[in-house]
Amino acid sequence: MNTINRTVIETAEGWRVKDLEEIKEYRDLFYFLVWRNIKALYAQTIMGFSWAILEPLIQIVIFTIIFGNVAKVATNGMPYFLFVSVAVIPWTYMSSAMSESSMSLVGSRGMLGKVYFPRIIYPLTPILSKLVDFGISLLIIVVVLIYYNVPLTINVLLLPVFMIFMITIPIGVGLWLSSLAIRFRDVKFAMQFFIRMLMYTAPVVYAASSIPDQYRFYYSLNPLVGVIEGFRSCLLGQEIHWEYILPGAIVSFLIMITGAIYFKHMERIVVDVI
Repeated sequence: MNTINRTVIETAEGWRVKDLEEIKEYRDLFYFLVWRNIKALYAQTIMGFSWAILEPLIQIVIFTIIFGNVAKVATNGMPYFLFVSVAVIPWTYMSSAMSESSMSLVGSRGMLGKVYFPRIIYPLTPILSKLVDFGISLLIIVVVLIYYNVPLTINVLLLPVFMIFMITIPIGVGLWLSSLAIRFRDVKFAMQFFIRMLMYTAPVVYAASSIPDQYRFYYSLNPLVGVIEGFRSCLLGQEIHWEYILPGAIVSFLIMITGAIYFKHMERIVVDVI
């Protein structure tokens, strides 16, 4: 009797080790897309990578004039320019990475239907490519720290931990919103408002200590709070307030995990819907 071999193709539910191996298998494509993003960002510009410094620097100057000189926002006795510089650099990275990651699938719909590759590569690409800008803009912090003669403390050893924390936020938000943008194009317009709102929910232009005690736990659930406070503690030698950091770190991890699960669920229909 002849035996008939059948191959059954089933849609995988949830994340498996094979999914991570598949991303590794397509690492060359991943590298190409990241490098393409980096080159395209400043293509045909006169100042090139200088914009990575100018953009946050202009924000720092404006915030210093408005919130430091006019509004006289309290900074616990710290020069406002120094206070806001340490916060604007990670904030600029997170906001730009979240924005580009959220629209990555919609913006690449022409390629998605032509060839197969792990779709998660697209929302992860701007998160990695934006690290180049972040690395360049760190020069602002270095110069400001030297200018104000701020000595480094042992806290600076924790800076890589907070950088990883910083990266997890746009990963989680990017996975969620890029999945939602497949069906709801309103995400493109809502994202602009979302980014502006987020800046004022984090201690970028003001100190977290200005939040009343009864609201501090709820405030610390915002992952951005932990990142900004962590950067200030590491670079300015301040006491690390873990009560501001740990709740947001847990929330960030949950957003990333649930975002990955939802993205995997939506990945099955991305080509049909987009």
